[in-house]
Amino acid sequence: MIRVLVVEDDFRVAQVHAAFTERVAGFAVVGSARTAAEASAMIVELRPDLVLLDTYLPDRSGLELLAEISVDTIMLTAVSDAASVRAAFAAGALNYLVKPFTAEQLGERLAAYSRFHNQLSPADRALTQEDIDRAARTLHDGDHPHAPKGQSPVTVKLVSDALRAADGPCSAAEIAAGLGIARATAQRYLAALAQEGAATMSLRYGLTGRPEHQYEWRG
Repeated sequence: MIRVLVVEDDFRVAQVHAAFTERVAGFAVVGSARTAAEASAMIVELRPDLVLLDTYLPDRSGLELLAEISVDTIMLTAVSDAASVRAAFAAGALNYLVKPFTAEQLGERLAAYSRFHNQLSPADRALTQEDIDRAARTLHDGDHPHAPKGQSPVTVKLVSDALRAADGPCSAAEIAAGLGIARATAQRYLAALAQEGAATMSLRYGLTGRPEHQYEWRG
């Protein structure tokens, strides 16, 4: 379970963010802070895995707090000027989501963070360059749907979700049957996912006939 601290000065907004977060499997909100001082104390006390941080806080800027803490952080803020965004990433923010946003938008980023978190666990595990590259891609996997030119973002998400949820490698025919779409359509979208690195492709050899392409979500 990923433990989350919400840092937001408006208690109603904090409740909304907490509710959005707890809709995502594997996440639990362990506290809510309204000031930077409260947040600092609660980070020491509660030891959250992830902080959802606003920029505007009554006592200090959230960007100042971000530079002082060593906890994974996603900015949830109405501030969208380039200087603030650069400062947030320079201080260590893993992602940046501008208000107002939907539950789905936050949920996609949290799901991507969960995969990133799992890929880098345990903390003392030695990583290959491929592991690091995959984790970096995964972190922003929820920022936008994979939708190459000429493809539907809705179908991309359906195919991506089906592949991600599968127990192992799947063929285009299996994905097509599960989603109720044409095999050729599934094959096209799966090939695009493999080409951009979101999925891996291998060959499945049967007893007879040509080998069949099979795909597996990376992560």
